[in-house]
Amino acid sequence: MQARTPNVTPLPGKPALLIGAYEPSDVGYTASEFVISGEAASYAMSEPASADGHWRAAEDDTADYATRIVVWRPTDPARFDGTVIVEWLNVTGGVDSPADWLMLHRQVLRAGHAYVMVSAQQVGVEGGPSIMGPDNSLKKVAPERYGPLHHPGDAFSFDIFSQVGRLACRSRSDGVLGPLEPKRILAVGESQSATFLTTYVNAVDPLAEVYDGFLIHSRFGGAVELSGAMDPGGPAWNGGVQLRPTLRVPVMTFITELDLLGFPGMAGFHAARQPDTERLRVWELPGASHADNYTILVSPIDTGSAPLEDLAKAYAPSASIMGMGVNAPINFGPQHHYVVQAALNALDHWVRTGEPPPRSPRIELTDTAPPQAVRDEHGIAKGGIRTPWTDVPAARLSGEGDPGHLMGALFGTSEIFSGQKLKALYPGGKADYLERFEVSLDETIGQGFILPADRAEILGLAALMYPVQPQ
Repeated sequence: MQARTPNVTPLPGKPALLIGAYEPSDVGYTASEFVISGEAASYAMSEPASADGHWRAAEDDTADYATRIVVWRPTDPARFDGTVIVEWLNVTGGVDSPADWLMLHRQVLRAGHAYVMVSAQQVGVEGGPSIMGPDNSLKKVAPERYGPLHHPGDAFSFDIFSQVGRLACRSRSDGVLGPLEPKRILAVGESQSATFLTTYVNAVDPLAEVYDGFLIHSRFGGAVELSGAMDPGGPAWNGGVQLRPTLRVPVMTFITELDLLGFPGMAGFHAARQPDTERLRVWELPGASHADNYTILVSPIDTGSAPLEDLAKAYAPSASIMGMGVNAPINFGPQHHYVVQAALNALDHWVRTGEPPPRSPRIELTDTAPPQAVRDEHGIAKGGIRTPWTDVPAARLSGEGDPGHLMGALFGTSEIFSGQKLKALYPGGKADYLERFEVSLDETIGQGFILPADRAEILGLAALMYPVQPQ
């Protein structure tokens, strides 16, 4: 296949991107935006798509495009550790959203990674249908800034993503990373973006050979067509699609309880389960939802230096999602972002050293159709990666959300334990709870599923958040 090189034009000014309530300079980073343009290819299957992911594809058509990327890099080049993360921005809400940055940024900043965010899909640039309703595409929210952009359709998004990866690989003399010299390029994407990355790994990566590793975060069972279509009746979506058995580079797949089970109209990851291999690790996290309080309330203020009291307050149970009410408090457990940070760190270490991450136990499922989680006496899913929030609980955390509300379904639920139940579980009160919590936390850290660097913060939050107070 032809390795196309995009044109790169700096775009001065502040990018339209919902990062958080802080500036790059607040965390020691510099942000730059660029228009990238040129010719992109689409792909077509050489044979019918198979459920095992061993897809064969070839270039099909070509089209001109112009989209944007946003680059975050350490202001001090000495802080750069050589790893560049490239995120496929998420467009499910009708806006270019850095869903993985919101979950991963603390580890990115701590490690000194560079981070490239790609407007890979048409909806983010040109607009189109979304679960949120309003069109918040780049050309809609800032027409003067982004009017010259042009996206020919999601069939071309895969090659656009490859071109950005190659661009991030370049030396400091002709790349977009300023004085930095990259050594490793990792691809990440969450939710819809994870579904596109699944197709990318299965069909495009064997041809493009750009990325050194992938973090596929919170995918469901299916995969998109190479046309970019997410057709529930199509061959790539009908049932589960695994990752190809012959992976070229290391791949981490991170699955929450909600991702595993799915919800009406969306087949769960259970249909795509496959064993770990020498180049695949699948981590499954019970008691976790697709998105949660951290995504929308905590991440925007979580700079690494925010007061613990402010973080604990942001975690407080809420039955509202960006102003939309739901029937029960959404998932407020902190575990999702801490464990996925460990997954990113494990992938980076794997690519650097060849040492694979630990294997995750799988969440226990019933034999019903569709399967359900096997639950303990508190209603918490059994199996999977155990953390103190599920093994020393102060509330029932669940991936299952409000089935009558699409956004609510994605954000899971929480059931606050009564004072009577907490007293029965922890007769010695708060000190008893915190002692057991610390033991469980150290076990999880020892297994490699939470980073030691997060230990003090987690213990501090546990002390501030117990007992859980309803709003």
